[in-house]
Amino acid sequence: MARDTEVLIVGGGLNGPLLALALAQGGIASVVLDARPREERAAADFDGRAYALSLASRRMLAALGLWRGLAPHAQPIERIAISDGRPGEGASPLALHFDGQEIDEGPMGHVLEDRYLRAALLAATDAEPLVDPRAGVAVVGQEIGPGAAAVILADGTRLEAELLAGCDGRDSAVARRAGIGRRGWDYGQTSLVAAVAHERPHGGIAHQFFMPAGPLAILPLPGNRSSIVWTEESTRAAAIAGLDPAGYLAELRPRFGDFLGRLSLEGGRWSYPLGLSLAERWTAPRLALVGDAAHGIHPIAGQGLNLGLRDVAALAEVLVAARRRGEDIGTAGVLAAYARWRRADTVAMAAATDGLNRLFSNDNPLLRLGRDLGLGMVNRLPALRRRLIEEAAGVAGELPRLLRGRPI
Repeated sequence: MARDTEVLIVGGGLNGPLLALALAQGGIASVVLDARPREERAAADFDGRAYALSLASRRMLAALGLWRGLAPHAQPIERIAISDGRPGEGASPLALHFDGQEIDEGPMGHVLEDRYLRAALLAATDAEPLVDPRAGVAVVGQEIGPGAAAVILADGTRLEAELLAGCDGRDSAVARRAGIGRRGWDYGQTSLVAAVAHERPHGGIAHQFFMPAGPLAILPLPGNRSSIVWTEESTRAAAIAGLDPAGYLAELRPRFGDFLGRLSLEGGRWSYPLGLSLAERWTAPRLALVGDAAHGIHPIAGQGLNLGLRDVAALAEVLVAARRRGEDIGTAGVLAAYARWRRADTVAMAAATDGLNRLFSNDNPLLRLGRDLGLGMVNRLPALRRRLIEEAAGVAGELPRLLRGRPI
């Protein structure tokens, strides 16, 4: 049967193009369908958004040939400091410290601005002959048959492939059209995302301050700048988001503290409602879900994008292995291998982030005491601390080849 490509990828954010590049490395052609115009993806202005990429994710970007160009823009995370506290009171003295020198392969991760990663993906997909990126196209329907998956575009175009990959976010239309439901709940919290400039150098230290309303993550950027992911109760967050820059900073300072000196805002400000959202199934006939389309978790551990990259690496490896065996890559057995590989890891991470948020996002004095004692205890147990560092770096468990830094 004549088909337009081997894999149709719906979603042109981050996971979609990365999946296309990973598949191309194994000789599989794809079309990436992005509803947003290319100009929006290509905007080069600093907007304050950044990602904490784990060591394993950095390995994957290197294996795909992207890291060489990204490295000059990335800030290594040399240490992570985790503490409990209240606004205006500073962090608890019983902080937990993770040091990248405790593992063999350098920094636990890097912080990279959104604009650089998107630009690198656009350039790489444009240059790859096996990837056909199409921007500003809306998918309005899909059809699954015994031998092919098809999508229908808004202009009436029909495209066919062996497999359809949904990389279209938490509100995945690909999943809905396939009858895949979601389970989860709203946390009643919103994350406020921005970037700040500060007087003093951050030393490559990422901070996670747990406060009663939710955590504040401070992620180091190149220079005297940091990206913040600041979680508040949703009504309060909406009020803060509506403030002018001076009012916003006035609310931030008691939470951030003065350890980096004077603060000023840089770039834009963003807000995202938080909830747990897991697809009931990761696959359907000739269809696989990837990234937020399969799972949306709390940002408390900064693992959302890293989880998506683990999906990309696992799905690409499964599909390429099937193709090399001469199999139809859209069959149920091939897709079941992907679902088995990724489900346990993702459910464990969702449970961990959900539990941490419930444990730390409150001001119960007994829980506060237990939290502080627990953080201090982990500091005194090197084997446990090293295990947690490996989890944060994404190097624990059975890793696909790309996450080990190896080509498929």
